[in-house]
Amino acid sequence: MSYLQFCPVAKASEMLCEKWTLLIIRELLAGGKRFNDFQRGMAAISPTVLTKRLRELEEHGLIIRRKIQGQRGYEYFLTDMGQELSPIIQQIGEWGMRWTRGQIADSELDIELLMLYLERSIDNSKLPGEQTTLCFKFNDLSQLSKWWILVSDQGTDVCTVDPGKEVDIWFNTDLRTMVEIWMGDLSYKAAIRDKKLQLIGPPALTNTVTQWMANSAFADIPSAAEI
Repeated sequence: MSYLQFCPVAKASEMLCEKWTLLIIRELLAGGKRFNDFQRGMAAISPTVLTKRLRELEEHGLIIRRKIQGQRGYEYFLTDMGQELSPIIQQIGEWGMRWTRGQIADSELDIELLMLYLERSIDNSKLPGEQTTLCFKFNDLSQLSKWWILVSDQGTDVCTVDPGKEVDIWFNTDLRTMVEIWMGDLSYKAAIRDKKLQLIGPPALTNTVTQWMANSAFADIPSAAEI
């Protein structure tokens, strides 16, 4: 895509404004490195389009591709040029929260994206013991209605098949409620009071949930209407 203009806004747009490109950069900034990482964060993107966008970003010098040692496939990393987009992506997110907050359609409630964000939001250093098992049960979903997050010193894993571990904390809720909590539009206290959420487990964990599982980095951005 070319705007046939020398303007730097036009030149930057040629690199960044193809569909999915900014979201791929978002995932790279959040720690995604592999093809399946990007697919988890962008469930609606086709493998063909993802491959094309990654190739374009590499050609533009925004990312570098490296072979995974001893395995098939590649890992992708931002170059210095790509890393410089971090504050720009942050500002776009802040703008989006300010001007589009509360405009989420049911079709945009992506369970896989939510669980990926929740996984990334957990600070395992603030959870006691060697391992903590969380179970999320979404009462409005007929498929993929139960998700487990296993937290340990080695990292955090998400699964949709019962891992056979004793659950420490249960989140019984619906998808929109959990999205609104993570986005900062609804507090845990209000969700529990309004019976939109059952948070079951030891009080030492349930009462401190916001300390060990953070909300969105944009959660504190007020909407334009509030301002």
